[in-house]
This record gives sequence, C-alpha cells and structure tokens, in this order.
Amino acid sequence: MSTEEITTVVIGDVALIVVVSWLLGAAARRCGQPAVIGHIVAGIAMGPTLLGRLPGDPTERLFPSEVLPFLSVLSQIAIVLFMFVAGYEIDARQLRGGGRAAATVAVSALLIPAGLSAGAVGLFHGTFAAVDPSRADGRPFVLFMMVATSITALPVLVAIVRERRLTGTAEGTVATTAAGLMDVMAWLVLAAALAGTGHAPDLAWQVSLALLAVFTAGMFLVVRPLLGWWLGHFRVAVAHQVTVALALALGSAWVTASLGLHPVFGGLLAGLTMPRREGAPDPDVLRPMEQSAGLLLPLFFVTTGLSFNIGSLDGSGGVLLVLILSIAILGKIVPAYAAARVSGLEPRPSARVAALVNTRGLTELIVLNVALEADVIGRELFTVLVLMALVTTLMTGPLLSRIGPREQAPTKEKQIQRSERS
Repeated sequence: MSTEEITTVVIGDVALIVVVSWLLGAAARRCGQPAVIGHIVAGIAMGPTLLGRLPGDPTERLFPSEVLPFLSVLSQIAIVLFMFVAGYEIDARQLRGGGRAAATVAVSALLIPAGLSAGAVGLFHGTFAAVDPSRADGRPFVLFMMVATSITALPVLVAIVRERRLTGTAEGTVATTAAGLMDVMAWLVLAAALAGTGHAPDLAWQVSLALLAVFTAGMFLVVRPLLGWWLGHFRVAVAHQVTVALALALGSAWVTASLGLHPVFGGLLAGLTMPRREGAPDPDVLRPMEQSAGLLLPLFFVTTGLSFNIGSLDGSGGVLLVLILSIAILGKIVPAYAAARVSGLEPRPSARVAALVNTRGLTELIVLNVALEADVIGRELFTVLVLMALVTTLMTGPLLSRIGPREQAPTKEKQIQRSERS
C-alpha cells in the first residue's frame, strides 16, 4: 500500500472505531455496566472473534497488516495519557491516611491471589505449558501471573463508586484507597517482571531496574520541585500547563521504553510527578488530558481485540480459564471480605468492598498488552486472561445489586420516634 492509501485507511478505521465504541459504550451504560465494557466488546467484535468470522474476513479488509503499526502507535499514546491521568489522580495523602482497614484489605487482596497464582504455575505447570508451551517458565512469567490475578482497576472502581453513590462512605473510601495501594504495588512488581524483556533487551534486568530507580528519583527530587516552583511563581497559562503535562508524559514514556520497560510506566510516573494544586489535581490540566486519552482509548481496545481470538482456545484453554477465574475471584473476594470484617466493617459494607476490589477492567487489559508485547505471554494465554478480565468486571455490578442498596442512616426524627416507642 502507498502512503496515501495507508493514510486513507487509518482515517477511516479511526472514524469507524470511534462510532462503534461510542454506540456500544452507551448500550453498556443502559445495561448498568461501565462504558468501558462496551468499548472492550467493540474492540473484540471488530477482531477475529466476531467480524473476522464473517464471509470475506471483513477484519482483514478493515484492518490490513500495513495499517496496524499506525493504529498501535496511536493506541500506545492513548495508554500513556491514560496512565498519566491515573497517576495524577492518585492522592498520596489518601494512601497514607486511608486507615488500617484499607491497608489490611490491600495487603490481603493482593498477596493472597498473587501467592495462589505463583503456586498454581508450579503445581499445574502442565496446564499452563499446554496453553503457552514456550513461555510458562522463568521469573518474568511467574511475576506476571501474580500481577495479572491480583491487580485492581482503580479508574473503573472509582467510576462504579460514583455511579453507586458510595463516594464518601466507609466502604467506598476503603475500596478506593485499597485499590490505589494495590495498583502501586502491582505496577512495581510488573516493572521487576518486565525489566530487560522489552525495548532494550541488551540491558540486564538488574541494570534496567537500577536505571529506573535513578530516573524515578530524578523525577521526584528534581523535576517535580522545578515544575512546582515554575508553576507557583509565574502566571502560567492553562494551555502551557497542559503542554507541559503532555511533554512530561510522553518524554517520561520515552525514557522508560529506552530502559527496557513499557512506555506505560513512564506515563504513570509522569502523573505521579506532575505538581498538584493544593494537594489535589488541577482540573484545568486533568480535564484536557483525560479527554485526550478518552478520545484515543477505543483504538487500544481494537488493537486488543485484534489479538483476541476466542476460537483459538481448546480444552486446555478452558481448563486454564476455570483455574485462573477461581484464583482471581476467590483469591480477591474472600480475603478482601475477611480483612474488611476484621477491620470493623459490617457484613454488607465488607461485601461491597470485596466486590469492588475484584473489578479489573481497563487496567488489566493494559497489563496484558504490556506482557504480550514483551513476549512474556502468547496469544492463547492472552485470550484466557482477557476473558478473566471481562468476567471479573462484568460481575461487579450484579454483585453490588445482589448485596443490596446501602443502608441509610436513621434521621433525627426517626431516632426520636424510636426512643419514644421504647
């Protein structure tokens, strides 16, 4: 294909992806699910799982191999911006002051599924090897499986908390803070798992981690104070602040990619580094970055869907899916509920905390794509884990509905009436 032909196809693909994702996202919201579920389904539907099975293989016609690198680049930029927003929204004060309940839930709901996954890789090695024979060994694979089953999708969780009107409640605060703690710890483990396996394979993983530590220290000890001083002492226009945020995100992503890690780590680090206004994210910076990421994110779901093919799964894949679902769901819900109860929450709020931290959504898909690109997992295991992410995210809403609405605190008049009756 010529450059003009590729440009034409890419423009048409972007238009198609945006429209289909918007329609299915709206349909998901009408069904009581987050819009991201509709976007994920749109990406899968346009891939070999559905559209590719129709006569003439429309998937190949719409997304020829020549245009995939261009769509992939755009999707990676979207993920870098998304991770910047995720890091920028993390409130360090909340993580420090989330209380014993959040810390207990975070430790339990992270370590137990991670430990179960590590044990399962060793105990059921033949099952993993049957699905991914060339990769089911070694430090990166084990560490990745620990992260894949234990991570929580903080952005999706926050959206569900808002939709269910749990913001400010004990269960909403505990779940949100615990998810933030778990995500920080999980990304650190993933960085250790993927060090030396990505864009700079000539670097040993120990060297990659050491250089990453130096870069991280420089971002927090040098870049952040300088940006804070500049933004605080000069009347910087909003457009310039957004430009700085964009340059910081992309520049940091370039550095982490050069160190042998994925660009998403740089985006997350940039978000954590970006100075805040009085301890909170500046809405004038957050909003345009969030909107930019949101516009491009459907491209990421399509590139994910093109790598997802449920028809490639055989009996071994089905057995592995059941095993991973058991670890991912029971390993999250049971310890999270127990930790919340031990910390003093009542049964229903504890059940809501457990249901919320079990959601994975977009964050899980980012982790899976990072591992697929780094060749830590193959496409069949990728498909199994995408199905796990879909199931655990889809079940969150029905679980919360099953638990029931939050109990309303009795009003003062009702308290007086009760005391008079007694």
